[in-house]
Amino acid sequence: MPTMTSGTRTPLDVPRGLAGVVVTDTALGDVRGREGFYHYRQYSAIDLAQSRSFEDVWYLMFGGALPDAAARAEFAARTAALRHLPAEVRAALPAIARAGAASGPLAGLRTALSLLGASAGFRPVYDIDADRRRSDALAACAAVPTVLTALHRLGQGLEPVEPRDDLPHAANYLYMLTGSVPDAARVRAVEQYLISTIDHGFNASTFTGRVVASTGADVAACLVAAVGALSGPLHGGAPSRALDTLDAIGTPDRIDGWIREQVLAGGRIMGFGHPVYRTEDPRSRMLRGIAQGFGGPLVDFAVQVERQVEAILAELKPGRELHTNVEFYAGVVMELCGLPREMFTPTFCAARVVGWSANILEQAADSKIIRPAARYVGTPPPQPVPAP
Repeated sequence: MPTMTSGTRTPLDVPRGLAGVVVTDTALGDVRGREGFYHYRQYSAIDLAQSRSFEDVWYLMFGGALPDAAARAEFAARTAALRHLPAEVRAALPAIARAGAASGPLAGLRTALSLLGASAGFRPVYDIDADRRRSDALAACAAVPTVLTALHRLGQGLEPVEPRDDLPHAANYLYMLTGSVPDAARVRAVEQYLISTIDHGFNASTFTGRVVASTGADVAACLVAAVGALSGPLHGGAPSRALDTLDAIGTPDRIDGWIREQVLAGGRIMGFGHPVYRTEDPRSRMLRGIAQGFGGPLVDFAVQVERQVEAILAELKPGRELHTNVEFYAGVVMELCGLPREMFTPTFCAARVVGWSANILEQAADSKIIRPAARYVGTPPPQPVPAP
């Protein structure tokens, strides 16, 4: 097909979906799919999840270095204070929850973020300096868990739980969700999951947030766009669906027949395969270990399903590397920690908002708008306009 011109430039032919196309430089991290490795800035993301707090990694993503003791305390206090929502947002949450009763907290978050940006006076990133952009991003990231848990509780007919400034980020999230202070093992498990999902290369939602940031829009607008991309079933929502697969299989004796039937019918096995990794997903490996630390029938069954599915896929799809992805064991871990399934993807969002925001801040430092071209393939113009 001939290349068509757009303005004064000749567009380049690229793969559908921009697969593998480098669109910018970033200092935030990368995913090395063939190695089964990803990193946040200069550190392995899995090493960070196993050794650091969520606040430490948030600080790293926004500032480029891990905090010392004094910086850690200051950052924790600052972000804890930002968990409390403006009065205008708090007052609107019941109506948002009612309007989105069938859609859930993630849909309501889009509305609440827009309102937060307006009530907090967020201005276009193009018009403000780096310090103000960072302040806006911190406020948004701190508020998202409060919004999500409040919308969930309101949807269940419960009153929202106000955040506690004395609890670390992950513990406070679980507290706002359940109304009680969780035990240390579950806090740490959820915290490690949150850290491991803060960022993951130029996925669809991250790229969407950066595109909007390139226009100079405010932080809230950028995040609303990213949440919208995440809400698509091809991007978010798989952790609960992976558990649904375990439920559908039911018992060990049904694994082989159920999986073979799905694969031969062309169905997708939720929780398996990844568009980037050609090895085991390092997040899945870490979360499997966390799940096995809890133990129990669900974990034993999940491990058995994983092994048999990989063997069947290797038999029926030879030459393809298909392993569990982050969603498979994420669902197991969150189930063990008492999170309701409808909050699995919102919990992912509560972590990823930090990665989105770091990307928005990085993009805002470059005033070049992202403006790709498209090839026109419709009826050749100009055609005569028919008479009315």
